[in-house]
Amino acid sequence: MAAHPLKVAWISFFPIEWLPEVPAPLRNLPRVHPATWQRVLLEEFQSVADLELHVFAVRRHFPANYSFSRGNAVFHCLKLPRGMRTLSWFWWETLMLRRELQRIRPDLVHAWGTERGAALVASRLGLPYLVSMQGLLEWYSTQVSFNWLEKLEVQLEKQALRRAAVVTTESAFAVRWLGERYPHLQIHQAEHAPNWLFHRLQRQPRSGPVRFLFVGVMSPTKGTDLLLQALDRLKGEFDFRLRIIGMAAPEFLERLKASTSAELWERISMSYGLSPAQVAEEMSQATIMLFPTRADTSPNSVKEAVVAGLPVVASAVGGIVDYVLPGRNGFTFPAGSLDEFTSAIRAAVTHPLFSQGKVETETMIRMRDYLSPRTMAEKFLAAYQRVLKRAERC
Repeated sequence: MAAHPLKVAWISFFPIEWLPEVPAPLRNLPRVHPATWQRVLLEEFQSVADLELHVFAVRRHFPANYSFSRGNAVFHCLKLPRGMRTLSWFWWETLMLRRELQRIRPDLVHAWGTERGAALVASRLGLPYLVSMQGLLEWYSTQVSFNWLEKLEVQLEKQALRRAAVVTTESAFAVRWLGERYPHLQIHQAEHAPNWLFHRLQRQPRSGPVRFLFVGVMSPTKGTDLLLQALDRLKGEFDFRLRIIGMAAPEFLERLKASTSAELWERISMSYGLSPAQVAEEMSQATIMLFPTRADTSPNSVKEAVVAGLPVVASAVGGIVDYVLPGRNGFTFPAGSLDEFTSAIRAAVTHPLFSQGKVETETMIRMRDYLSPRTMAEKFLAAYQRVLKRAERC
């Protein structure tokens, strides 16, 4: 560390409303994606001496500009006029952030993802910066259909990555994919870790009937249609219940109900907006997690499951193959294949361990070490130092 506190500014869509004891002016914010990995790293960084964090969130939902502190972190909530994010090609928030950063004078900027222009804005600020990939929009666009706004974000991602020098990403797949397409990048692998709650979970799985769990946005990208079609096929073979934790667009939900049986929906319950502790409680009782995503680099809910010791049946796509080891803590199948997914579920419910909601202990311990929040914090601190050393050389 430097002689003075290392001062880092995060540019993120940080979920302020998910923090405990949110200041009164921010208590009525709509809940956005919980971005649990950012909150996990923030918590680890709270105990790091000589580190000062400035977390910037730019959203139109803020009632006004507002700042508050928690430990060694200062949160800066900047109100953005409606429509000015995309209409100004992110220049409006670039200017807002530039003004704030000139006052704070951070040692480096940490841009969380290419989504919502974070990496692009960081490239315009004239400060040493690091980009952490939260997904690979360019790759996603080759796997699923995108709307016009998502296609625009893909083009902005390409531009941001051509400008960037140092990035972190999670899975071996993402490291390889980025290295092949952007050979100028200095890439550091840093897995986004699940909350310690999942590492320390004392599971009491239920298996009569089998309790399946799905955690994620209900969408074609996440393969929710495959999930329900497969279970509709299996409903006559064994008794089960499905718990879904995640939101769904009303029209997509209606299409799902129209294409599957009423009998299946009698076995389904749904929730949204659960805290990490509530999700952990659901995982403590589930028998098997099902995750038939069509495009994912490193889904956090799969990581939470494997460190909790919950068997997973998931598509063999992106980084999932780094976390789900067939026959040890679950099964994988080719993404998009309904027949293969159905067969994998059938194999899991007849497996001597998975059918009881258990996995190989050695594999669970290995995943807990690999996906440790402590390891995550160490890797990001090391990446910060590499960014600063590179800036000194340039």
